[in-house]
Amino acid sequence: MTTVFGTYARYYDLLYRDKDYAGETHFVHGLIQKHASNAGSILELGCGTGKHAELLSKMGYEVLGIDMSQEMLETANSRLSDLEEKQAAKLSFDHGDVRAYRTERYFDAVISLFHVMSYQTANKDLQDVFETVKVHLIKGGIFIFDCWYGPAVLTQKPEVRVKRLEDDHIEVIRIAEPEIYPNENRVDVHYQVFIKEKSTGKVEILEETHRMRYLFMPEILGLCEEFGFSVMDAGEWMTGKSPGLDTWSVYFVVGI
Repeated sequence: MTTVFGTYARYYDLLYRDKDYAGETHFVHGLIQKHASNAGSILELGCGTGKHAELLSKMGYEVLGIDMSQEMLETANSRLSDLEEKQAAKLSFDHGDVRAYRTERYFDAVISLFHVMSYQTANKDLQDVFETVKVHLIKGGIFIFDCWYGPAVLTQKPEVRVKRLEDDHIEVIRIAEPEIYPNENRVDVHYQVFIKEKSTGKVEILEETHRMRYLFMPEILGLCEEFGFSVMDAGEWMTGKSPGLDTWSVYFVVGI
């Protein structure tokens, strides 16, 4: 898996500033409290710029965030200087591939959010991530992740989307053009990002393709069986409703 966010990591927080990080963090906290109430340590696979990790550390969790993008990690580490020493001590970040990362530490919970699992487009990628989780999770620990849900992707089909936003320094227009590959359970999302610097009028154009795999319940059950996990909970992201043909994002809680 290449570092697809590398070239516009510095615009990432602006692109997703309307994302409900606080609400999502409370949702994840609720799942942890429901299924592993004594959990105190979390490994986050694909932490991005570290916003979820920061908010979880404020709740008292010790969090280690992993990401492949050095640019993302620079932003994540910059958060530490703004935190009180006691909280900053609970939060750390490291560079690594979620499919192969290894540390001597063990964790009560592993999380992987914002569809990181859908970036694992090959069967071996998914297997390798499950192996990473298995070797770092304590007995009785849980793995929480979300993904694109196949029934909704194939029923509603992805559409071209345009996102416009700005701050004091730049204006950004992002165009997302999806191309679906039904025999590979994959959608290639082609991005064009136009960044205009307000002070000079200079425009930078970035182009990237994000390959996203949509997953089905039997696939997850098969992976869990292969690695000795069991599905404890699954539902629509942020609502907990039963997944259906209109459920694009589904979370899973699996235990070992």
